[in-house]
Amino acid sequence: MSQSTVLHDTFTIERSYPKGRARVFAYLADPAKKRRWYAASDAPDAFEMDFREGGAEKSRTVMGADTPFPGVVLANDGVFEDIVPEVRIVLATSMKMGGRRISSSLITFELFDEGDGAKLILTHQACFYEGSGGAEMRQRGWNALLDRLSQAMAD
Repeated sequence: MSQSTVLHDTFTIERSYPKGRARVFAYLADPAKKRRWYAASDAPDAFEMDFREGGAEKSRTVMGADTPFPGVVLANDGVFEDIVPEVRIVLATSMKMGGRRISSSLITFELFDEGDGAKLILTHQACFYEGSGGAEMRQRGWNALLDRLSQAMAD
């Protein structure tokens, strides 16, 4: 029997947005708005979102020729665990690459008033399994996604 290697990690990212909490929450909660920043790159094969407690969020992307794993399917399946409008969203996710689970995560989005805008605090807690890109890669990914959220809200 092989030895299990699981990396546990938690990171927090804070972002300030010039728009109020209602606008930021809408870009986290509305499937069409979320797709614009969360699933817009890499031309996902599928993105589904049932925004309610117990509802699912699913995305599937075939990795491009410019990646280390061209043609491999990256799948992310989540369940909304807790939703408080304009205050908090908690999402439990499982990511698979090529059909093999690489991580399980709990992602919390918290929104706070900040002047005329809003502060978003994303807390990402995860188990990264053998063959995953690990926590540093995931944190870079979330930073890029939150940059795209800012761009999407500016349009």
